Amino acid sequence: MSSQDIPEENLPAEHGGAHAPKPADDKNPFADPGLPPHEHRIQDIDERAAKRSERTVALLFTVSMLATIGFIASFVAIPHDKSIYVWPIGHINAMNLALGLTLGVALFAIGAGAVHWARTLMSDEEVADERHPIEASPETRAKVHADFKQGAKESVIGRRKLIRNTMLGALTLVPLSGVVLLRDLGPLPGTKLRHTLWSRGKLIVNMNTNEPMRPSDIAVGSLTFAKPEGLDEHDHGFQNEIAKAALMLIRLEPEAIKDKQELEWSHEGIVAYSKICTHVGCPISLYEQQTHHALCPCHQSTFDLADGARVIFGPAGHPLPQLRIGVNDEGYLEALSDFAEPVGPAFWERG
Repeated sequence: MSSQDIPEENLPAEHGGAHAPKPADDKNPFADPGLPPHEHRIQDIDERAAKRSERTVALLFTVSMLATIGFIASFVAIPHDKSIYVWPIGHINAMNLALGLTLGVALFAIGAGAVHWARTLMSDEEVADERHPIEASPETRAKVHADFKQGAKESVIGRRKLIRNTMLGALTLVPLSGVVLLRDLGPLPGTKLRHTLWSRGKLIVNMNTNEPMRPSDIAVGSLTFAKPEGLDEHDHGFQNEIAKAALMLIRLEPEAIKDKQELEWSHEGIVAYSKICTHVGCPISLYEQQTHHALCPCHQSTFDLADGARVIFGPAGHPLPQLRIGVNDEGYLEALSDFAEPVGPAFWERG
């Protein structure tokens, strides 16, 4: 049905005058053919047809939502190593097939709904305007604003609440597809970054000799590197474990220790701190005996080991974690617990 078959009284009102042809003249050497007469669509004059188009658009947006839900369900329910036979492709991964199909349907349905909405319900009346200078005048800007408001009004988004709500639902759910894929980047770390191999009763072993240490093995003013018993450099995962459990043992005069908790967690002036810098995780290896300062060679963060290993210089954000130590019945140094806080950098593992 075209506008030529519709009674004049049933046609909607025209929004503006038709762009009439203009002959060529001295100022414009080319003739302007103008625009053809506008023909109304069936949806413009028949509310039942408009309702059918509205339901079609809503159906497409609803299909998009269901496909997105199917995408998430496929990611959760289908094993990643399951394969199926699809003729004529052959054996393919079932999860990849399901994710591709559901995501494709979700995006296609949104696009098809938007196109159908624009072709059947939004205004299709062509408008021509004279060419203006590049710099818009205040009148032009005002006209653009008015045209925008008119376009928004003609899109019927305010009156067609069913379309508006389903479109917003579809556009809201589609980004979840990308969010769900982030879960496949690898296993979650859990709490393993918050704990080390240190625990109550774990012997402190010299890093160089691999022998358990006694208090008499550590001289006042010396620095010794240590590790937990049972951790061998030939073990699988040694680097991961020593990166968290590496320890510095320093023997101070008990009266030189300023921090009360540090003194309580020490044994006869022997204090144990994590060797991992709290800035970016470099191993600390420099110690100044006279000042009791430990220096990270990477960015010069400096820690006062006689005052709770607090930061006195550099970019480190917090003190080195201290390990509470004691001596067992056989006279060997042992840990009395794990570190009370995560070792290493502070930017995310303290969340």
